[in-house]
Amino acid sequence: MSSQAGVLDTKVLVLNRLYAAVRVIDAYRAFTLLAKEAAEVISVEGGSWVGYSFDSWAQAAEYQRQYEHEAHDWVHTTRIVIAVPKVIRLLGYDRFPKEQVKLNRRNIYARDGSRCQYCGKHFSTKELTLDHVVPRVQGGENSWTNLVCACVRCNARKGGRTPQQASMRLVKVPVKPKRNPAIALRLGSPRYQSWKAFLDEAYWTVELSE
Repeated sequence: MSSQAGVLDTKVLVLNRLYAAVRVIDAYRAFTLLAKEAAEVISVEGGSWVGYSFDSWAQAAEYQRQYEHEAHDWVHTTRIVIAVPKVIRLLGYDRFPKEQVKLNRRNIYARDGSRCQYCGKHFSTKELTLDHVVPRVQGGENSWTNLVCACVRCNARKGGRTPQQASMRLVKVPVKPKRNPAIALRLGSPRYQSWKAFLDEAYWTVELSE
């Protein structure tokens, strides 16, 4: 399926057969699963969940283009125009991945909202660094509770000291997130509101891998 590369990178939430969220994939992979009849589209409509096969989802495109055009991203091919689904359900998979949320730079920036945890100001990722709350020279480790975003200026001011030693205060205590923090950022977008119905903390214990 040929289309705009950017649209095919759009993120789609994947549910297992039991409607539990298991991962996030791009739209290209989602359409591949739909075309193989390994998955169905799940659409939240009027508070209810409606399932669509690939063919029925394609048939719904005419209505969607007329009444919900701005609510969707669109894939244009030589044969059809079809909306990118926001949620799909795997028809033959009912397991839960065991992975934990990965400790990496992207997830820490997402957890802290690209905000310096000392001065409280927002910066681009290029202007942020990672700071060890307890410096490594004092035995600090790489962990969710010891790494925070810091702007270059605050990081230089703090140096090899703890916040208390440097007379600086953290905006908030760093903690390990319960879900991939990048997903929490997407939930703030109206386009991903339908994801919330499937992100119940009662069963949500796995990482949404990207």
